[in-house]
Amino acid sequence: MIKIIAGNKGSGKTKRLIDMTNETAKTSAGNVVFLDKDNSYMYEIDRAVRFVNVNDYHVNSAEMFLGFLGGMLASNYDISTIFIDAFLKLIRVDVTAADWFFTSLEQYGQKHDVTFVLSVSADPETLPDFAKGYVI
Repeated sequence: MIKIIAGNKGSGKTKRLIDMTNETAKTSAGNVVFLDKDNSYMYEIDRAVRFVNVNDYHVNSAEMFLGFLGGMLASNYDISTIFIDAFLKLIRVDVTAADWFFTSLEQYGQKHDVTFVLSVSADPETLPDFAKGYVI
């Protein structure tokens, strides 16, 4: 399953994502992961959550990011939710051209019973049709 928190810069997406992460950590039977482009929110995330600075792993394309996620899921069968802040900065693809990426995420989610919650810096009204159904 994929969920998108969409909004323009400064609209509170990251705060909402952090709150959801910390709440999920309290109730989830599985492992919770928070992915970001840097360490700026590391101390706001519950210590039970696995915080990962993706840039520490030299991920520099959408394909590499998808492989990175696949590696995480292959090595840990207990991941239930992956929260991803600054999603578009991490995949480095315009959201209008990312339908293939969302298809792959959906497949990962179904195969591994994982929910992906993404922070997307875009007006929800301007998202492409394939992404609008994921907005929460």
